Amino acid sequence: MKTAGQESADVASESSSAVTIVRPPRRGLHEDAVATLIGVAIVAVALAVTWAARPASDADSREKYPKGWPTPLSATIDKPQTWSDSPAEALIDKRGRSVVQPILLGMGWVVAVAAAGVVLGGGSLRRIIPGSLALAALACAAYGLASHKLIHFYNLEYPLWALALGILIGNTAGVPRWLAAALAGEFFIKTGLVIFGAEVLFSRLLELGLPGVMTSWLVTPVVLVATYWFGVHGLGIPSRSLCMVVSADMSVCGVSAAIATAAACRAKKEELSLAIGLSLFFTVLMMVAMPPAIRWLELDPIVGGAWIGGTIDATGAVVAAGEALGREAGEVAATVKMIQNSMIGVIAFAVAVYWAGWVEHAGALPRTSLVAEAWRRFPRFILGFLLLSLVCSWLFSLSGAGALWVDGTTLGFTSRLRGWLFCTGFVCMGLQTNFRELAPLLASGRPLVLYVCGQLLNLALTLAVASLTFGWLFRKAVEP
Repeated sequence: MKTAGQESADVASESSSAVTIVRPPRRGLHEDAVATLIGVAIVAVALAVTWAARPASDADSREKYPKGWPTPLSATIDKPQTWSDSPAEALIDKRGRSVVQPILLGMGWVVAVAAAGVVLGGGSLRRIIPGSLALAALACAAYGLASHKLIHFYNLEYPLWALALGILIGNTAGVPRWLAAALAGEFFIKTGLVIFGAEVLFSRLLELGLPGVMTSWLVTPVVLVATYWFGVHGLGIPSRSLCMVVSADMSVCGVSAAIATAAACRAKKEELSLAIGLSLFFTVLMMVAMPPAIRWLELDPIVGGAWIGGTIDATGAVVAAGEALGREAGEVAATVKMIQNSMIGVIAFAVAVYWAGWVEHAGALPRTSLVAEAWRRFPRFILGFLLLSLVCSWLFSLSGAGALWVDGTTLGFTSRLRGWLFCTGFVCMGLQTNFRELAPLLASGRPLVLYVCGQLLNLALTLAVASLTFGWLFRKAVEP
C-alpha cells in the first residue's frame, strides 16, 4: 500500500493568473498504524454489536450457547462450504441454506478494509477499487479450492491455494496495472494479525499451567536459535533473513510467526513465500503421520497432544491431529499451540533487536542507539495484536457472560474476517512472487534441509519436555 507521501505532488495552474500552485501531498499514516487502527476498530465494533444483541435470558449459560452469544454479524460473512462433486455445492451449507450472500458480503468486507486502508494511508481510493474486487474474487476461488472434500480432509488449507493461484497468475499472465495498484498483501496480513489478537486469550493459555508454558516457551527459543545458526553457519545459506523466517515459521507457530518475523528482519516476499510453502507441506505430512506414530510409540494421549501442539504449525491441523488421539489430547494440543501463538510479539521484538544490533548495522555510518533502531524496525502492528489480546482476555475473565461475549464475537465474525484478510494477503504475496528469484533457492535444496533438520530437533526436544512435564512432573495437574 502506498501512502500519499510516496506519490508525486499534484500541480495545478490557475486560469486567472500565471501563478503555478504546487499542492503538497496529503500525509497518510504508516501502514502499521493503519493496520492497527482498522483491526482494533473492527474488533471494537464487533464486540459492541454482539453486546447489543446479547440474549435476554441465560446469558451466562455455556450449555445453551456452546460457541458464545450469537452475533448478527455472522450473517454478513462466510466462505465456500465443503463440496465433492460440483463446485455449486460450496454455495450450500450443511443445513441446506444458501451462503451466496454472506460469501459476497465477505468479499465486500475485504474491499471495505482495503478502502479504509488506502484512505487512512493517504492514497487514491479510485485506483484500488477494481483491483480490490479482483483480489477478493481470487481469495474466494482459493477458499473454494481448499473446501473440496478430499483437499479438506488432508487439511491443505487456503494459504497454499491462495499462494499457488497468485504465483501461477503472476508468473504466466502477469499482473496488469489496475490490479498492481491494489496489491497490499502485507497490509491485509498485518490487519488480520491484529484481529487475531482477540482470539489469543491468556486465561485459556494458563489452563494448562506450568507444563504448557514450559513445553512451549522453553523449546521454541532453543529450536529457533539453533535452526537459524545451522542455516547460516552449517548450511552456508547466504540470506540470513531466509534462515530466520524459516526458523520462526517452523519453531513458533507457522504462518503468523513467519509474517511477523519477516517484517522484523525485512525478508523478501520470495523468502516468505518459500517459508510458508515449506510449512504448509510439512504440516500436512505431520498431521497425518503423528497420531499413528504416537500410538505406535504407546505414548500417553496427553503427552502426545502436547507433542503435536508444540510441533505442528497450523492451529487447524493441530486440533485435527490432537483429536485423533481423543478429546482431552485435542484440547491439550490446541492450548499448547495457543501458548506458542502468544510468543509472536516477543519473538518479533527479539528479532528486530538482533537484526538492528548485529546483522544490518552500517559500520561506516553514525549509528543510532540500539533501542531506537530496534523500535524503528519492530513491526508495530504487533502492539495492536497485544492490545486486543489483553482486552479480550480481561473481558473473557470477568464472568461467564463475558466469556460467551468474546467467544461469540470471535467465532461468529472476527475469525472469519481474519481468514478472508489472510487469504487475500496470500493471493497478493503470490502475485508479487517472482518465481525466477525463488527457483535458485529451491534448486539448491538447502532451505528444505534447514526445515527438515530444524523440525527433527523440534520433534525431539518437544517430546522430551512434554514427557517430562505432562508425563511425570505435573501429571496429576493435567489429568482430566
